[in-house]
Amino acid sequence: MQQITPSQLSEWAQAQAQRPVLLDVREGWEVQTACARPAELDFVHMPMQTIPARLHELDRNRPVACLCHHGGRSMQVAHFLASHGYEVVNIAGGIHAWSAQVDPSVPVY
Repeated sequence: MQQITPSQLSEWAQAQAQRPVLLDVREGWEVQTACARPAELDFVHMPMQTIPARLHELDRNRPVACLCHHGGRSMQVAHFLASHGYEVVNIAGGIHAWSAQVDPSVPVY
């Protein structure tokens, strides 16, 4: 599974043929606490446990970058999506790394 750092996300997104999706797999309270919404990607929030039932909501023609708190849950989701034919990367370090590398105004929790 390809992993990219938060600081590489913008460059990765711009290199895609289709506009990519930032899939945040954290719980709702986590997204309310700290959120990343880069302009180059469309933000989609689906808590990890809802993804199998909501898989049809994701367009297989669009690349997906998975995000969670530290990168563990999003890695599991990325493997799941890849096994279903999606082009997917995992954002290493999650929202915690996003705060450190890209936007320090995003709270760390």
